[in-house]
Amino acid sequence: MILTGHNLSKSFKSLKALDKVSIACNAGEILGILGANGSGKSTLFKILLNVLTPDTGEVTISSNRVKPIGGIIEKPALYEYLNASENLKVFAKIQGLKANSTFINNKLNEVGLSIDRKDPVKNFSMGMKQRLGIAIALLNNPECLILDEPFSGLDPMGITSLKKLIVTLAKEKKLAVLMSSHIINELSKICDKLVVLKNGVVIKSGTTEDILRQSTVAYQIMASNISSSNVLKTFNAKINGNQAIVTLSPDHIWEVFEKLQQENIKISAFTPEISMDKLFEN
Repeated sequence: MILTGHNLSKSFKSLKALDKVSIACNAGEILGILGANGSGKSTLFKILLNVLTPDTGEVTISSNRVKPIGGIIEKPALYEYLNASENLKVFAKIQGLKANSTFINNKLNEVGLSIDRKDPVKNFSMGMKQRLGIAIALLNNPECLILDEPFSGLDPMGITSLKKLIVTLAKEKKLAVLMSSHIINELSKICDKLVVLKNGVVIKSGTTEDILRQSTVAYQIMASNISSSNVLKTFNAKINGNQAIVTLSPDHIWEVFEKLQQENIKISAFTPEISMDKLFEN
């Protein structure tokens, strides 16, 4: 494992923000930390980045690089009056790096930002600021990247674009990526594994597939002729136009699909519906 946190606990006066939290992330893997506001996600990331010291437990990073880990907590801290290249030069100098134009341009290209844009960062969209923040986090070539709520404030196009970048960094650049969110739909699409935090305690952890399976209570099925299905009626599905919502366990969904095929129902879309109550139950 590139990064391991073992039995991490942290209290602030009478508040226990983390209680014996253990996580691990390997190269090329995306680990999602899921939890409501106040669940301990940011505290955990600050400990992993050595911004906070845990009361108990330890963090191990298996890397020989000068900067083994980089990250963004809450939102990128940028010099708004400088342009993207100037921001990178300032942060490179802070980190003791000699950054020529080629180096800066390579970092901008790596995160999908234009090397020709010279206006101040204050003009950038939130998505572009997130990309620049990631470029800064990747200065000194770390093996692990931490992103705290990276989709916050982004529009759907920005979220889609940023997800592609994160997947590229993990799968092609072989970074160990840890990211947090309270939005299960976004984490579920790109994370290999999930850890669910509640009141500073890990209540679930495992592959994304297993976590979603445990929390799925219904399925939304789209088909142009779905209202003609007799099979769905036997499951008391709610049908509205071309959409049906059927409540059943994951163990039986493929049986339903087979029967729909026999009825010549041509499914155009299929979405599991997650129960937040089941997801966050201890």
